Order: sequence, then structure tokens, then C-alpha cells
Amino acid sequence: ALRRWVLPRPAPTPGEVAAKETSLIPRYKFESFVVGQSNRFAWAAAMAVAEQPGAHYNPLFIYGGAGLGKTHLLNAVGHQALEMYPNLVVRYVTSEQFLNDFIDSIRRKRPDDFKHRYRGVDILLLDDVQFFEGKEETLEEFFHTFNSLYMAGKQMVISSDRHPRNLSSLEDRLRSRFEWGLLTDIQPPDVETRIAILKRNAEFAPRPVPPDVLEYIATLVSDNIRELEGALTRVTAWSALNRRDIDLDTAMRVLQDMMPSDEPTPLSADIIIRTTAQAYGFITDDLVSSSRRQPLVLARQIAMYLCRELTDLSLPKIGEKFNRDHTTVLHSVEKVKRILRSDRAVFDRVNQLTQDLRKGGGLSTG
Repeated sequence: ALRRWVLPRPAPTPGEVAAKETSLIPRYKFESFVVGQSNRFAWAAAMAVAEQPGAHYNPLFIYGGAGLGKTHLLNAVGHQALEMYPNLVVRYVTSEQFLNDFIDSIRRKRPDDFKHRYRGVDILLLDDVQFFEGKEETLEEFFHTFNSLYMAGKQMVISSDRHPRNLSSLEDRLRSRFEWGLLTDIQPPDVETRIAILKRNAEFAPRPVPPDVLEYIATLVSDNIRELEGALTRVTAWSALNRRDIDLDTAMRVLQDMMPSDEPTPLSADIIIRTTAQAYGFITDDLVSSSRRQPLVLARQIAMYLCRELTDLSLPKIGEKFNRDHTTVLHSVEKVKRILRSDRAVFDRVNQLTQDLRKGGGLSTG
């Protein structure tokens, strides 16, 4: 029988129990992570860390482009470790949240609370560390947090959109520490892996998705898993709304705006927000305001969804555009995905917005 490695840890104190508010994203587990040649080494390293935290590869530093699965792996480490060692204190945090917590501790003059929150963990999962660039005080605090955890034998898993040596504005002393453990990258998935990812997602579709449709979608999107899954969502949502089976002609019609173009239009969050606001009869300031009235809330959620689907921006970066945190963005994206399967008006509007944005970078103002 496999003998599990056990951390020598006493029973948690009340404070530690309270700290077990992990912020992990529930659906990002190893079981739902599709392994291929492009991510196999990163997956294996993450699995090893989850099974024996603090024993190997500390820190584990995972880097790669947006939408390739870094956030998924970080959360999977947390879920797996807690399943094996329930008494561990695990914290998943984006760089934005770390920064906000640090600023809040300064404002409230409670630095010890911040230190306990981040230095009292067994596993720290830090996402998108590149956003620390240029934030000197936060970098200094993270440097000391890193040292404290490392000296105590606590596990750190860190993600970035690029190799540490290319994080030019970080100090050498911090960049070198990122290289103390194991560096591993995630590459865009090959076509076989893309099809496997689509098959996994298609298992939850309301109607069967034929193999030729999966292969077609896999040829349309090559370097972003998030966009790949979004294309499948559009096709299955159309099928659910129209109560019709999915076939290749349908997929080609629904995804016609994703066909390769000679002059692709670069999209920004600002363009998406402005276009969505205009489509719903609002101005940009409305969508980024604190108002909770309908239908403004729905328009805001759709704009967040489109930012997630059509750009490489991370959840925290999208949140910044709307003056909200990454958890609000994630909730909005998931809610819009559900609405697309049941509300024809919303599906048609989102589909039209997607096509307008892909083709011309926004709505016509003529």
C-alpha cells in the first residue's frame, strides 16, 4: 500500500482554523486537468509538491502564457494537499489580493495580522507574481514572507507569465530565490491535447458533441485553453437554446467570427467595456460604477465575460478595469456561462457582441 508522507504538525490552534479560509477555486482540481506533452512536467511537479509539501521543489515556479492552466495547477495543489493532510493551512492568493491585504494592514496599522495571515501557512499558492513589478514596498514584504516560509520548510508554488529572469524590475535577490527550487513552463497545447480538453468539457454538454466538431474547434484555437473552452460553450449553448443536435455546419456558423483573418484586430478591455455599454444603452462609467441596478449588473457581467474570453487578461487585471476583485469577475463569468444556455436574448446579444468585437474591434457608430 502507498504510504503517505505526514507532516509533523501539532493540532491547529483556533487562529489557524480560522486561517483555513483557503480561497481555492473549487473546480480546479487534478482530476479535471488534462495532461499533454505541453504541460506534463509542470503537472508532475505540482503533483509531487501536493503529495509531499515542503520536501521537494521549493519553491515550485510555473510560468507560461495566459489561459494555459497555471491557475488550475496552483489550485489543484491546494486541493490535493488538503485531501491528504486536512490539518494543513493552505492559502491561494493572487498578487492583487496580496497587495491589497498589505495596503490594508498599513492603513489599519495591523502589520502583525498580515504577517500571521501569510507567514502562518503551510502552503502559499501565489498567482501572477509579475504584477508585483514596480511595487517596491510590496516586493520588500514578499521578500521577507518568502524567507520566513522557506526557512520554516513551508511550501510555496508561484506562477508568472514569464521566466524569472525576464521579470526585469524585480530585484536580483528575489529573482534568484525563485530559482532555488524548480522552474517549469507550460506551453500551448498540441492538437491532441486540445481535443482531449474539449472531450472532457463536452461530457457536461446538454447534447452530444460529435468528434468532427471537437476537431474543428481544436483547429480554430491553438494557444489559449480558455478561448478553446469558450468556443465550445458557444456551440453547446446554441444547441441547448434551439433544442437541436450539434453538427459541423452548426459549429462553423456559430464560430464564423473565429475564422483566421489576415488582419486580426487586437482587443482591449476598454474596447470591450465601451462596446458592451453602448449595446445595452449605458456609458462606460456605468459599467465600472458600484451601482447594482438591473439591467446594468447583467451588462457589467457580460463585459467581464467577454474580457475573459477575448483577451489574455488575468482575473485580477479584469477586476482592476471594473474596480472589483478577481472573485467577483470569476463569479460573473460563470454566471454568464449558465445564462447563455437558457436565455436566447442574452445568447444572441453576447454572440453578436463577440462577432462585432472580433471583426471590427467594436460596434459601428455610423
